[in-house]
Amino acid sequence: MTTEIHHLTVSGVKVEVVRKDIKNLHLGVYPPNGRVRVATPLVISDEAVRLAVIDKLGWIRRQKAKFAEQPRQSQREMVNGESHYFLGRRYRLRVHEDDAPPRVAIRGIASLNLFVRPGATADQREAVLLRWHREQLKALIPALLEKWQPILGVQVAHWGVKKMKTKWGSCSIDAGRIWINLELAKKPLHCLEYIVVHELLHLLERHHNERFSALLNAYLPNWRQSREILSQMPLGHEAWDY
Repeated sequence: MTTEIHHLTVSGVKVEVVRKDIKNLHLGVYPPNGRVRVATPLVISDEAVRLAVIDKLGWIRRQKAKFAEQPRQSQREMVNGESHYFLGRRYRLRVHEDDAPPRVAIRGIASLNLFVRPGATADQREAVLLRWHREQLKALIPALLEKWQPILGVQVAHWGVKKMKTKWGSCSIDAGRIWINLELAKKPLHCLEYIVVHELLHLLERHHNERFSALLNAYLPNWRQSREILSQMPLGHEAWDY
């Protein structure tokens, strides 16, 4: 597929323009800093893209303001007392040095216990926690797929969990594969369900068009609430790069 990428500035807003073999123009504003991206058919001119962006400037600026106001966690030092999230709940980290295999355990409703080898660095501690997050997500996703695949009449060939910086999930339609962002381990379970359904629906409709929204409305009427929560909860500390 032919793809051309360049940038325009429209009324002070930097816009990434991606031309490829598609039928319709799609405009989006993405976390964490409100990157504006327009995917457009190859035949659409820059002037037409510019007019489309101008038409949506009010919405674009509201979306960028939301991302600017969204709280961000500071760089994690992986020490006692830090706040960490799991399934939408905030926990206080408790670090225990133990000459045994590293592990994570939740105690009560407020403590996330991290057991690491003596002298483990912050990066090593974080790696243990991320591995635990990955394991938890991988344990939760199969039940969601078993629930929703028969409802939607679709079947994925493969699925996986990985760190992604611009999307909560992705779908490779031709391969029948979906990916779920590791960060969703920190969000409420209904947000994970929303993303799973969202990606499965791409097997029925490739684009984020009116039909796609209609499918979401039909199968998951409260999806906008989950999307809003994802836009409001603290972002990770990473220096997101595009």
